[in-house]
Amino acid sequence: MIHALPVARALRRALPDAELTWIVEAREYAILRDHPDLDTVVPVDTRLWRRMIRRPAGMRQVWDKVGRLRTRIRHARFDVAIDLQGLLKSGLLTAYTGAPVRIGFSASRCRERANALFTNRRVTPPPEAAHVVEQYLALLGPLGIIPGTPDFHVPIPADSSRRIDDFLAKEGVKPGDRLVVINPGAGRPEKQWPVSHFRTLAERLITEAGARVLLAWGPDEAHMARQIGLELPGGSALMAPPTDLGELTALLSRARLMVANDTGPLHLAAALGTPALGLFGPTRAVRNGPFGPRCRGLESPDGTMAGLSPARAFETAREMLEAPA
Repeated sequence: MIHALPVARALRRALPDAELTWIVEAREYAILRDHPDLDTVVPVDTRLWRRMIRRPAGMRQVWDKVGRLRTRIRHARFDVAIDLQGLLKSGLLTAYTGAPVRIGFSASRCRERANALFTNRRVTPPPEAAHVVEQYLALLGPLGIIPGTPDFHVPIPADSSRRIDDFLAKEGVKPGDRLVVINPGAGRPEKQWPVSHFRTLAERLITEAGARVLLAWGPDEAHMARQIGLELPGGSALMAPPTDLGELTALLSRARLMVANDTGPLHLAAALGTPALGLFGPTRAVRNGPFGPRCRGLESPDGTMAGLSPARAFETAREMLEAPA
């Protein structure tokens, strides 16, 4: 979803009078809720649907929810639908719109090939569109839109900013400090850098680079952050408070550097303009890395996360901290 934000900005600039609606998974709704480029945001909780369908009578409940969603989408009378995901579920939602122009990736570039059955303008991004951000923007071609440099915009709720400022002040973090946010979590185990590597990196950032390290965490990740913090001398790392998406956005906007696996908070930091260092093993940094001139993606030499050394990560992080702010 974060990688797709430049599509909304490009559409708004090219078609200032268009009515733009974004259909998004419910858990990402908070980032889009007040986005100035969008007129309407429709949250869809497909994860809840998958849980409900396992319960008695769950199939009927899910069917009713899908029916109401389909009716709402059809009543909007869309002229164009753009499917950025290339999944079967996004293809079905694209079909539900009934839009006469339905744009998506060619079958060979879809994450699930059957997605191409639901579109009628299929795009194969050019070879120079290496990053997924550039590939998403290529889908605007059938509309005659040639976007320039990708432009992200992430609103930061004012109340979230106040809460994070209060937290940092309480912890003694000053505006000029080298605040490095480390998020050790990952969506899949094979994308997880070892906790011991993160601990080594954190210790060197504190002792050799003069950084204030703050350990961020999401659902089911707090134990990893605590393990890193407890093994550092004298409680030298800060533990982030529980955050919603607005507070996480505010927190990352205050950082001098974000270090994380290939996961949502990494890309959120990059979208905010915060220098971001991504750690990659089985996925390619050239396609999935944090996007922007102040960001870097490090790939493991052997395709495993453990094969990416803390020493290499530290040297890169130090270079990024030394760069002009």
